[in-house]
Amino acid sequence: MAVVVLQHAPAGAPSAVDAALEAARLDIRVYRAAEGDLPEDLTGVDAVVVTGTAARIPTGESSPSRDAELELLRGALATEVPVLGLGLGAQLLAEAAGGGAPEDPERSEQPGRGPVRTVPVSGSDPLFAGMAAEDHHRVHAFRIGASAWGLLLPVEAGPARVAVERWWGLLPARFAELVAGRSEHTATRAFFTRRADAWEERFAYQTPAYEAAVARMGLRRGQTAVDLGCGTGRAMPALRAHVGDEGTVLGFDVTHAMLTAAARIGRTTAGRLLLADCARLPLRPASVHGIFAAGLLDHLPRPRTALLEWARVSAPDGALLLFHPAGRAERAARHGRPLSPEDPLAEPNLRPMLDATGWRLTTYDDAEQHFLARAVLAR
Repeated sequence: MAVVVLQHAPAGAPSAVDAALEAARLDIRVYRAAEGDLPEDLTGVDAVVVTGTAARIPTGESSPSRDAELELLRGALATEVPVLGLGLGAQLLAEAAGGGAPEDPERSEQPGRGPVRTVPVSGSDPLFAGMAAEDHHRVHAFRIGASAWGLLLPVEAGPARVAVERWWGLLPARFAELVAGRSEHTATRAFFTRRADAWEERFAYQTPAYEAAVARMGLRRGQTAVDLGCGTGRAMPALRAHVGDEGTVLGFDVTHAMLTAAARIGRTTAGRLLLADCARLPLRPASVHGIFAAGLLDHLPRPRTALLEWARVSAPDGALLLFHPAGRAERAARHGRPLSPEDPLAEPNLRPMLDATGWRLTTYDDAEQHFLARAVLAR
């Protein structure tokens, strides 16, 4: 996993930060941001850490390197790449999100002075949980969405600075753990967020293939059907047509931008859109009659775990349809590579994996124009 560290002073990154990130066996890439040394983009980056002294830069002050860094941070926020801002880095992070460091009008050269308000969610926050009231007295810690955190460091010496320095050392270890746990979704979100707005228009021609695939699921009116990794929800209208108005259609994806695009083109008329990990579904056991998954299983790092979860939520007569609007050979040729014998969708691999996770393969159709595998719950 790669972590970009943006430094703003020779000693801007405390040794605790470096030690925590290195202990997590992360690929650390250090850039001297204040000197204009920045990565071109965040491709392949799992997290960003922005460090610096407590010295404040006036919000809104512009320079080529500062503007480029803010643009990089905005890109991280948009694609939900985890970001940790410390000291000056927290101020820059807040500015990238459209805010700024709170100020005391009488001592405006110092960031983080002013009223501190603790909200209940801080008690369960993955980074700040356990921070006592005395730790954040006149110290500001904040979270932006679910992927960015900032901690401002007081300039003056005293109990507040001692407490926050202790947290400045603790947070990187927690952040490293969070980055490791989210790495698979970070890459997915970064890839699809950049493509979400154009996704439906680009692949709309595949809609008839999706409709034909859904027709082979065997759904009945009144049942519950889910589209996992739904993207813009191309399969959802077909699912709705088969389960009828009395049925339920749910579309799950881990990328906010894809769900936003799905809502914008009206897919909420076919069902509900939910943000969730397909391997940890917020569904009751035995509550789903049909699972549609297009281009998903072979991209998951732990496909067996996902299949077990899908079996958990499936009703006794539940069906699973794995689909892609192109066959395995065609996709391999498109990417300039031969078919891999380790491909999880190859029948010698897929059938025993389904057997081991509670499914029975009933249809395997790897044609030039599509891939389709249908399975039913074996219990």
